[in-house]
Amino acid sequence: MLRDKYRHALIRTSTILLAPVGALMFPVLRAEAAGPENAAIAATFRTKCAMCHGQDGSGSAVGKTMNVPDLRSPAVQKLPDAEVAQVISNGKGGMPSCKDSLGDDQVQSLVTHIRSLHQNK
Repeated sequence: MLRDKYRHALIRTSTILLAPVGALMFPVLRAEAAGPENAAIAATFRTKCAMCHGQDGSGSAVGKTMNVPDLRSPAVQKLPDAEVAQVISNGKGGMPSCKDSLGDDQVQSLVTHIRSLHQNK
């Protein structure tokens, strides 16, 4: 009986300690489950775009002061892929050009990523 109490206490303590670790790992595992290329392009978006456009595309505090568009908005989502790719590559307004730091395949992957942002609105 004492052994059962000890076992249940150990299981309960382990669960309590492991739950936060699992919660922290879930977004990483979800990105990797979607494919390594999706995780890579999400990382590229975070490093190249999120400073102004925000993690979810709605615009960061900095971006909102510069009137960056909400990438999830119908106005952006209805733009042709070629136009979105051109803006990423060449820049527009206050947005800098990324053609020297991103390859064509990365630009196209970012366009696909931007298209997926409307689902999270």
